[in-house]
Amino acid sequence: MRVILLGLPGAGKGTQAARLEGRLSLARVTTGEIFRENIRNGTELGKKAQPFVEQGLLVPDEITIGMLLDRISQPGCARGFMLDGFPRNLEQAEALNAALAANGRKIDRVVYIRVGTDELVRRLAGRWSCPKCPAVYHEVNQPPKQAGICDNCGADLYQREDDKPEVVRKRIEVNLEKLGPLVDYYRKQGKVAEIDGERDVDAITQAIADALGPA
Repeated sequence: MRVILLGLPGAGKGTQAARLEGRLSLARVTTGEIFRENIRNGTELGKKAQPFVEQGLLVPDEITIGMLLDRISQPGCARGFMLDGFPRNLEQAEALNAALAANGRKIDRVVYIRVGTDELVRRLAGRWSCPKCPAVYHEVNQPPKQAGICDNCGADLYQREDDKPEVVRKRIEVNLEKLGPLVDYYRKQGKVAEIDGERDVDAITQAIADALGPA
């Protein structure tokens, strides 16, 4: 089964992909992962993508899709895969469909994890990051043992500009403008399973597993 996970920032796509990967025997494929892998291995596509990644720019679709096609052709994806983080807009979805069709493949299901704007702001605006290690905390859901201090290295935590409430709300609005047409595109193909993403994490995982059926 070939699956796409869709949702706004903070909807829990990454969390659910990690939980479902082993349960459904589907390989989780993220654009960040394939960028790092190709750049680290010095592939031709990696060399093309590296300048964009280093400058914080969007990697052109043809490069990203080329990497995706290579990744999902590997033995680890033989039983199927979940795309987490791609496509991000209608143009990418159309390009991906065309590339898959050229190789005799298609997307089977699209899981849309739906979460309201107010809940997303609550989730994202409460995040605090460590400047010295990868640790990320949440002032409600996962607070540090000592307020403002990283549990791992003792550094002072900070809130990224894009985690502040007013910035978060604007970011959600921008992403929603792209997500809406993308969901409609797959809905017209009869592939969308819409999941309530405001429930308990375990309940969401079970709902997605039920929607996808037996692996």
